[in-house]
Amino acid sequence: STGDGWTWTSQDTDQTQAKAVRAWEMAQSKIAGSAYDVIVLDEFTYPLHYGWLDTAAVIGWLAEHKPPMQHVIITGRYAPQALVDFADLVTEMSEIKHPFAQQQIRAQAGIEF
Repeated sequence: STGDGWTWTSQDTDQTQAKAVRAWEMAQSKIAGSAYDVIVLDEFTYPLHYGWLDTAAVIGWLAEHKPPMQHVIITGRYAPQALVDFADLVTEMSEIKHPFAQQQIRAQAGIEF
């Protein structure tokens, strides 16, 4: 985990933005390193949506540096249209059951953030 919890409850958005930038830098090193066939950037659309990371720069970097046979999976709501256009596959999910609401389970470090 590289974040500090939910972005909408952050007490210090500058710190949260800095963590998002560091997470992207770490992801870049993993992607460019070619050691992984699949990399998941979970909830990565939020830093793009908030403007913390430049969508065009992210797409440009991926287009130039992602190995051809590597799969980068980006999850999250509010994906910028440019990212949707760039992606090979886009899936929209709908919540049917969620443990936060139905079972009162709280967010867990290492799972949700």
